[in-house]
Amino acid sequence: MKTDIAAQRAKHLLPLPGPMYARPIQIVEGRMQFLYDENGKEYLDAFAGVATVSIGHSHPGFVKALKGQIDVLQHTPPLYLHPSVGAFAERLAKKARSVNPDMEVCFFTNSGSEANEMAAMLAKAHTGRHEFVAVQRSYHGRTLMTIALTGQGPWRNNQPYPVGVSFAPTDYAYRFDGTPAASTKAALKGLAETLKTSTSGKIAGFFAETILGVGGAITPGPEYFQEAVELVHRHGGLFVCDEVQAGVGRTGKHYFGIQHWGAKPDIIVMAKGLGNGYPIGAVITTAAVAASVKGLLHYNTFGGGAMAMAAAGAVMDAVEGEKLADNAARVGGKLKAGLETLAGKSDCIGEVRGMGLMLGVELVKSKKTKEPAPELTLAAVEKMKDLGVLVGKGGLEGSTIRIKPPLCFTEADARRTCEALAQAI
Repeated sequence: MKTDIAAQRAKHLLPLPGPMYARPIQIVEGRMQFLYDENGKEYLDAFAGVATVSIGHSHPGFVKALKGQIDVLQHTPPLYLHPSVGAFAERLAKKARSVNPDMEVCFFTNSGSEANEMAAMLAKAHTGRHEFVAVQRSYHGRTLMTIALTGQGPWRNNQPYPVGVSFAPTDYAYRFDGTPAASTKAALKGLAETLKTSTSGKIAGFFAETILGVGGAITPGPEYFQEAVELVHRHGGLFVCDEVQAGVGRTGKHYFGIQHWGAKPDIIVMAKGLGNGYPIGAVITTAAVAASVKGLLHYNTFGGGAMAMAAAGAVMDAVEGEKLADNAARVGGKLKAGLETLAGKSDCIGEVRGMGLMLGVELVKSKKTKEPAPELTLAAVEKMKDLGVLVGKGGLEGSTIRIKPPLCFTEADARRTCEALAQAI
């Protein structure tokens, strides 16, 4: 019984947030962009396990790759040679050379949090410095260092954080009193002021998501990243590009989200969609930055294991072979257009934003006041679930509906999502 399962969880798991719905659902099966509960009810998955299921639930090629690997070998630590880890690292680095031609070296972890931790370690080792700048409303993980880098109060729990992290303003045009171009200019000015007043002026690195995920799909202006990275480099820091949610083709057309901005990262961090639900994180960097940790002792028991490499390889095969980044651009464009049409008819949709299949719909009490509407957002997410469409919620105020489906989403799925949102609000 579902009630028994809920009670079991409540008794034996830590008392932390669990099921997101007032009337929880139990998911027992998935096929591509669809999920099914214990009674066989079908749900259109427009959240992809928090932007994690990239190529689809139980994708045939993915299942075949994992089954084939587990029949032969389940686990090898980095202590032994295995052909898959080097081969996939070379393949991933080759992808990364589209944004920085010097990208050569990878390190694999179990999650995005661990990967961001490793990126911070690399930046400190390479620069000999310890200060970082991150972005307000950002989210980088659940370890002590990544919580310190996260710019949202509710996610900053009562823990002793590493020191030396300062925050720059977000390029959040909807909440800025002026044009989008003026918002970008103000955010860049704020970054310069943060570097000048809140750091020694000599930093280890700048952490930034290409599109803020948990922050509510906030999307910086077209000039933001090139100018921000130039500024960070002038202060001796590395640009750590967090692609945990935006990578693997999710933003459409490109494999990496940062390609839309034309900026050059020094370190790229990936996870989530990289493994389609299998735990894997990755750090990609240059040979020069990688050489900085030579002689240091560091280890990850499961990093680059055979099963993880099989999963990640199958994901990349599908993204390339099925042209899923192009599909994300095409279907995401249709979905965004449908949401914008709905926004034109509704006083409670303040803004639709994002790229490809990484979209956010910010709900407000009225367009005139722009007052956040977290209660309406929660109710809308619940109602969409009842209508058979699963979405997420986010944003610092809890007023943004997050739409991040598997990249196999179709135009019919996009229409169904828009129709469900229209009914829900």
